[in-house]
Parts: sequence; C-alpha cells; structure tokens
Amino acid sequence: MAFKPYRPKPPGSSGPRPGGGRPFPARHIHQPEHRINEFIRVPEVRLVGDNLAEISEIAGHPVENGIFPTSKLQKWAEELGLDLIEITPNAEPPVVRIADYNKFLYQKKKKEKEMKANAAKVELKEIRFGPETGEHDFDFKLRHAKGFLGEGNKVKAYVQFRGRAIVFKDRGELLLLRFMKELEDYGAADQMPRLEGKRMSVILSPKKGSPKKKDD
Repeated sequence: MAFKPYRPKPPGSSGPRPGGGRPFPARHIHQPEHRINEFIRVPEVRLVGDNLAEISEIAGHPVENGIFPTSKLQKWAEELGLDLIEITPNAEPPVVRIADYNKFLYQKKKKEKEMKANAAKVELKEIRFGPETGEHDFDFKLRHAKGFLGEGNKVKAYVQFRGRAIVFKDRGELLLLRFMKELEDYGAADQMPRLEGKRMSVILSPKKGSPKKKDD
C-alpha cells in the first residue's frame, strides 16, 4: 500500500495536516531538516535522482534530470506517494529529488555515520630510525610502512639524533627522502622532512588506490 506524501502542519495550525497522516516522528513534523513538498515555493527547481523511470511512468513521457516547474514535480511526487525534497537550497535553481522523505533521512544519517566511523579508524603510526640505520633495518621498517599506508593509516617517520649525532642531520634527511621515494606508490608526504630539536620527521598520508597488502 502506497504511503501518502509527507505533509507537516504549518506553524500555529491545530487541525490535521493536509494529505492525511503518514507516521513520521514528531521532530520531522515540526522541524523538518529540508524544505519539502508545498514548502518549496520557488517557481523552478532542478530534478536529480536515479528513479527517473518511475517518474516517467507517472508523467506519461520520458523524464530526464533537468529544470522543471516546481508545481509539476510536486504533482508527480504526490501521485507517486512520495515527497519532493530540496537537497541543495543554495543552488540556482535549487536541486531536488523525488523520494520517500523518511527513507531519504535514514540513508543520509547512515552515510554520515559510516563516514564518521571510517574517519575514526585512521591512525598515526610511528616508525623510528637512527642516523646509522642499516639496510636490513631500513627494509624491515619500509615493509611495515607499506602495510600501514595500505590499511589507510598515516605514517610518521623520524630520525632521532642523540648527543653529538646531530652533526649527521644531513644523513638523516637523505634517509627520510629515500623512505619517501620508496613509498611514493603508497603515500605522499604532507611536507618535506623537518628538524625539531634533535628529531627530524616527516608524515605521509595514504594515497587512494594504493596497494592493500604488505610486500613479502
């Protein structure tokens, strides 16, 4: 059974909202996050969406993404038992789509939650070198860095100078530059190596589409 379009009550009204009562939560009735249906009052809007075949059927002719009179889209949305939702109000003209408003909000919040969860998973992994780091140790740490970047984490590599070893800072910079070069398919440096006190460091961020597995 088709739902009736979303119809919030205008402020100050006490009677039932026009169009009947679809079971929306109270917060959506009084303060919807978007302008929808008859609350979209501009004369023209730009329609987008992936349900154009469904809209074309109710319109009686092929419908493509583009600019339409708002009243026409409101009529089609109502006939489909869906809502006309303004998704980009500041565009010229505003961008809308025809969809179930409750489902639209659910998918929007789900996507935001997933993006937040993915962002929270990014960690900063540290890899420490000495100015006299040998080839075997360098290769071992390089493999770890490839794994970290492949998992979507950032890598902070640094050379720690102790005592008079600070005189070898040029050697430490060359080591970090080589490290960056070896990892250019996996990540890019946020900036060139910097010396702070007795530590020279560089931070690399993962590249999109970088290899996912550690080298053998």
